[in-house]
Amino acid sequence: MARTQRRGRRIMMTPDELDAFLTAERTCRVATVSADGAPHASPLWFVWDGASLWLYSLTRSRRWADLRRDPRVAVVVDAGETYGELRGVELTGTVVTVGEAPRVGAPCPELDAPERLFARKNFDLEEMPHDGRHAWLRLTPDAVASWDFRKLGQT
Repeated sequence: MARTQRRGRRIMMTPDELDAFLTAERTCRVATVSADGAPHASPLWFVWDGASLWLYSLTRSRRWADLRRDPRVAVVVDAGETYGELRGVELTGTVVTVGEAPRVGAPCPELDAPERLFARKNFDLEEMPHDGRHAWLRLTPDAVASWDFRKLGQT
C-alpha cells in the first residue's frame, strides 16, 4: 500500500497515526460512480484491520449497485471541527465482496476478525448480528493520502 504522498508530507500521518485514526473512527464517506457517470457519495460504518478497510453495506443500496458494476472506490475518513483540528485519510482502490451477499451468518473464516472488530466497535457486542440485508466489501487500498492539520502548529 502506498503510504507516501507528494503533497502535504509535513502534515501526513505516520503509519502508527494512520492505524490509530482508522481504528478509532466509525464513519467513512464512500464515493462511487453510477452507471450514468454521476458521482455518488454516502456515509457508512467501517472497520480497519491494519491492512484493509471493511465496509458493511446494504445490498439494496445505490452504493452496492454502483460497486457491483464498477468496484473502484474512494473512501474518506475525517474528523475535526476547527481548521487546526482537521485530520483525515483518503483510501482508493478496488473493493471485493467477501462472504455471502446478503450476509446471514454462514461460516466464513475470512470474516471472523472483521466481524468481531465491527461488532465490538459499533454495537458493543462480541458477535456480529446479521440481518440478511448487509454484506461485506473489503478495500485493500492501492493508494492512501492523509492529513493532520494539528501538525501545522508544531515546529
